Amino acid sequence: MKRLFRKCTVIVSMLLVAGAFLFTASKAAPNDKIEEINRFVEEQRLKGKIPGISLVIVEKGETVYEQGFGYADLKEKKPVTGDTLFELGSTTKAFTGLAIFKLEKEGLLKRTDEITKYLPWLELIYNGQQQRVTIDQLLHHTSGIPSTTITLIPESHKENALEATVKTLIGRPLNRAPGSSFEYATINYDVLGLLIETVTQIPYDIYMKEHLLHPIGMHDSFVGLHQVASDKLAVGYKLGFMREQVYTPPVYRGNIPAGYIVSNAKDIAKWLHIQVGAEVHPLIGKELIEASHLPDLSVAPFDQNTHYAGGWGVLQENNRTYILHSGENPTFSSYMIMNPSEQIGIAVMANMKTSFTTAIGQGVMDLYEGRAANSNHADSFQTLDQIVTFLCILIGCIGAVFVFLTIWLITRLAGKKRKWTRITGIRALVLGVHVLIVGSGVFLVLMAPNLLLGGLPWSFIKVWAPTSLTFFLYSFLGCCLIYLIWGLMLLFTKRMRSRRLEADS
Repeated sequence: MKRLFRKCTVIVSMLLVAGAFLFTASKAAPNDKIEEINRFVEEQRLKGKIPGISLVIVEKGETVYEQGFGYADLKEKKPVTGDTLFELGSTTKAFTGLAIFKLEKEGLLKRTDEITKYLPWLELIYNGQQQRVTIDQLLHHTSGIPSTTITLIPESHKENALEATVKTLIGRPLNRAPGSSFEYATINYDVLGLLIETVTQIPYDIYMKEHLLHPIGMHDSFVGLHQVASDKLAVGYKLGFMREQVYTPPVYRGNIPAGYIVSNAKDIAKWLHIQVGAEVHPLIGKELIEASHLPDLSVAPFDQNTHYAGGWGVLQENNRTYILHSGENPTFSSYMIMNPSEQIGIAVMANMKTSFTTAIGQGVMDLYEGRAANSNHADSFQTLDQIVTFLCILIGCIGAVFVFLTIWLITRLAGKKRKWTRITGIRALVLGVHVLIVGSGVFLVLMAPNLLLGGLPWSFIKVWAPTSLTFFLYSFLGCCLIYLIWGLMLLFTKRMRSRRLEADS
């Protein structure tokens, strides 16, 4: 009996040791995975020259990862934490979209309704005829509203900024027949924001905070910068001269429904739990979340295997479905990606406008699900900034040469070695060519956005593009002015003959 007991004891001990080993191994794998994620994110942050990043991962109702990288404020060396606030950019659209589904459930609207039922003055024209544009088409970016209408959004702090933004569409023709194809136009969601105001009789920002964010526990989130009552808002940066630059963009209060909810990792984790179905909130219900994730399959995908839903992109590949969206404002960016079947959600927020935010989010999902992450992402704005920085140096050198030549001419005039003269003959022809060259250069640079970027004005580029591009514009114009002055001085003056030559003659 004792021998049997000893054998049982040995067997149980071995099982316990084996169990402990297996338990340790199961715990080690996530730790290794977390270390790999940390290395990947920091590597990409440095590569993208991003000041600060906040990353959160949820799975099956638990926040399994929450980490800050870099700084919310570089000057003050203030680190990013789970409480650090970021502008979300276009990932705001999912909040506005969900509010539309909620209002439909409450019987205040139908997504098949024409928008003119609620905003009768918003008549949208295509090929000279008024069109029937539905709420669903606005949700799915199939309304036909041009993507370039983002340039029409007025700078404004005013309470009526949302209506003013939507009214910029009056008299603007649609790009395509409503419902015929996809064209991402951020202002679609500003129209939806004004619709929410109209049917609820409550300002959009107040409605969203009191009837959506607060009820689901997002108490540290704000609807628009004017609501932010916290010192935890990260400083916004954008790229310029191959480094981060502090920049304060204009306020676009009329664009809040499409891009200006402000939140942090802790609150976004709550949002992700609801989106992946790990939590079912009585105010919203599982059916509304699922409805907002249903892609519009009536039009071609806007990206590979990706259709648009209610503020989300829906990617279907390899028998998996991912719900995702990126967001970019002039000085902030975000990315959210979810695998609802596994109840996994990931959100990345950064205090710089950069596509690295999207690459980081996709890479983290790959790593978390056991795949290799792509570490070779290249941001087109970073490439543009490098090219423009080189051009600024080149323009600066050329400008310096013409400044030197102009000063040299002035000293020659002052030293009586040159004198003013009238323009005649060949000099008049050269003058015309000189002015034509300068005028053509200025015209081409000023018109370049219209010629190359489909009508984007320099005022828009100044806000959204790297700071180096604006500096290049002013540098080029300054160089043209100096070149013009030098050429005019050269043409309107001539060398004075020496006294000896005059005496010999």
